[in-house]
Amino acid sequence: MMGSKTWDDAVNKWLEDKADKRSLKSDQSNIRWLNRFLSGIPLRDIDREVVASLRTKKIASGASNATVNRMLALLRAILRMAVIEWEWMPAAPHVRLLREPVRRVRFLSPKQAVRLLAELPPHLAAMAAFSLATGLRRANVTGLRWEQVDMKRRIAWFDGEDMKNGNPQTVPLNDDAMRVLIARHRTHPVYVFTYKGNKIVQASTAAWYKALERAGIQDFRWHDLRHTWASWHVQSGTPLLALQELGGWESAEMVRRYAHFSQLNLSTFAANLPTMMRPSCVEMSEI
Repeated sequence: MMGSKTWDDAVNKWLEDKADKRSLKSDQSNIRWLNRFLSGIPLRDIDREVVASLRTKKIASGASNATVNRMLALLRAILRMAVIEWEWMPAAPHVRLLREPVRRVRFLSPKQAVRLLAELPPHLAAMAAFSLATGLRRANVTGLRWEQVDMKRRIAWFDGEDMKNGNPQTVPLNDDAMRVLIARHRTHPVYVFTYKGNKIVQASTAAWYKALERAGIQDFRWHDLRHTWASWHVQSGTPLLALQELGGWESAEMVRRYAHFSQLNLSTFAANLPTMMRPSCVEMSEI
């Protein structure tokens, strides 16, 4: 009956219905946190005050606004399903999300990148160099298998289940990427990148942070290697549409964050229009 269902019932139903969801692990993490406060509570008792209390508790834990919002969005989605799909409650409380800052775009200059690669231990330097050459996400690099690489055609391919957007992707390999692969060739029968004969699971290790410190680089995450790759592309004139394809972004909006790096390159396109005004006798050097 509608009035007898609890939060636990809703969670079990959600996990059952969303078993194939790509972000299920993230959901499960947030659910474990929510269960600390909602387990056993009837759905009808989860109101705005309860939601506000959960928001306050999550903020107090030191979580960022984005992390708080992911928890709130999951809570909202489960409650909406309980109303619309399962008809377990008459209405869901309003869940207000926090305002998030504009996404950061942190990138390195080529000189900084060279300095960082020199400070990293060989196994991390190889992965970082490959990331800078391809823009691949960390999980795609650490889990890369030789069977996914075609050295002759200079491509690497990934199944949809391996990619964040769920779509299969073929990644072209430039000269730097090929140099890394050639150096790694035959070092392991299965995985491209290994450490002491084992698959690398974590890249942001103590060695990573110590290398950053020695290189004099602050506020830089492993994922920022992807930002660096994208920023270099745009600065070198790669069109945003081509960058979207190279990076496997599903929407153009995700690529727009790099648009400001292309402003200098736009002058070339601005000059494509036919000239309508007579040349001035005053030279630009005189202005």
